[in-house]
Amino acid sequence: MRENRLREIWRQGGAAVNGWLHVPSSFSAEVMAHAGWDSLTVDMQHGPVDYGSLVPMLQAISTTETVPVVRIPWNDAGLVMQVLDAGSYAVICPMVNTREQAEAFVGACRYPPHGYRSYGPYRATLYGGPDYTDHADETVVTMAMIETREALENLEEILGVPGLDAVFVGPADLGQSLGYGPGMDRDEPVVVEAIERVLAAAREHGLAAGIFTGAPEYASRMVEKGFQFVTVSSDARLMASAAAGVVAAVRGG
Repeated sequence: MRENRLREIWRQGGAAVNGWLHVPSSFSAEVMAHAGWDSLTVDMQHGPVDYGSLVPMLQAISTTETVPVVRIPWNDAGLVMQVLDAGSYAVICPMVNTREQAEAFVGACRYPPHGYRSYGPYRATLYGGPDYTDHADETVVTMAMIETREALENLEEILGVPGLDAVFVGPADLGQSLGYGPGMDRDEPVVVEAIERVLAAAREHGLAAGIFTGAPEYASRMVEKGFQFVTVSSDARLMASAAAGVVAAVRGG
């Protein structure tokens, strides 16, 4: 079976640089994949990507060594199984607030007896290899988002769920839940303390920790702190920023 490079990066103590895809286009995904990201996450929660767009985007990412990741819109077992069958090598689940929710998510990612994932890897065997089913459970990465006050209160119980591989801090929702409004690169002491608490707890449980950032400088700071999965901006934001910069440069010149 094809190796999951995220796991290898983490085993070596490194940090994966993850790109984010909002644009529902296989060509856009292919261009991003060839930029050299360690992994690319197709975002089905916020943005116009649906399942019909997802599959060709995963196919486009597969033209490179970049690891295909999907953030599902909600903790929906049926959709978890669909994105895995389509060839996603990691699933990010939003709004995981309790141990029970984490168990339901992880169970949907694992075949029996470790979970209740239904068999039907129609594209996963093309991407992962003919022995996909034999090794999927130890290859596919499960990542729960910690982004609410309730999740912080239940943090130890969530991180103790067998089969959970990583946690991912959603700084916008976390900040909003703590009363500071949305935003990415947080500097409010209360929010920073919460983020560092998630990181420390993940380390104690032997899990990788990820976070969404808006700028490379902040992402580098998070890597220095110990985060092993850093997302920097998104395809739509990067395109808008670069385009605006070009226009401003020409008009200014």
